[in-house]
Parts: sequence; structure tokens; C-alpha cells
Amino acid sequence: MDNYPPPPEPYNLANELAKERNRAAAERTLMAWIRTSLSLISFGVGIDRIVAAIHGAFPGGRNGFHLSRTLGLSFIIIGTLALLAAAINHRQDLKHIDRGRFTYQSRLSISFVVAIALVVVGTFAFLAIMFQSL
Repeated sequence: MDNYPPPPEPYNLANELAKERNRAAAERTLMAWIRTSLSLISFGVGIDRIVAAIHGAFPGGRNGFHLSRTLGLSFIIIGTLALLAAAINHRQDLKHIDRGRFTYQSRLSISFVVAIALVVVGTFAFLAIMFQSL
């Protein structure tokens, strides 16, 4: 038996246009994740800089500096990891489109993971602020 590769599929305009639509949708999704991640990172940097400026202006004030810095760094880490996960997911989606095998595969949603991470950070921030004021 000969081990020749299978013949290429005949050109189908509808299939090629569907692939292009899926690729464009993957690009839009990645751009949305870039915006979301950039917002999280910027928010974290903003928290850190504002609290550092306040702490520098009033060095004898209440000591919430470390808590706020940890909160800001948490947002930066979540934003950076979300962007990394989105980039990896985007690359996998493009490979999936190129292969032409469109079968649904259940996978963990990046949005869900980011939402849970933000819930955890928000809960810790809330508890820390609540117990710090007591």
C-alpha cells in the first residue's frame, strides 16, 4: 500500500468565507481581551500610584499602604495573566480554523476564570478594609 497524502479538497468559496469570518471573530475577541486586560492593568497601576502619592504627602497617616499596593498588584497580575491566556487561546483558535475541523470542544472560559479571580481579590480587599478599620 502506498502512503500518499489524501488529495486536497476542492476549492469551496463558502467554506473559505466562513473561515475568514471565524478568523475575524477570533481577532475581535482578542482585541476585546486586550482592552479588558489593559483596563485591569491600568486600574492596578492607578491604585498603586494614587496611594503612593497620598502616603508620600501624609507619611504619618493611617497605614493602608501595603493593602492598597497588594490590591493594585493583584489587578496588574490578573490583567497580565488574562492577556496571556487570551493570546494562547487566540493562537489555538487560529490553528483550529486552519485545520478545518470544526467540532465543538468544551473548555474552561477565560472570562469565567477572570471573573472568579476578581471575586477573590474583591472579597479579600473587602475583608481587609473592614478588619483594618476596626
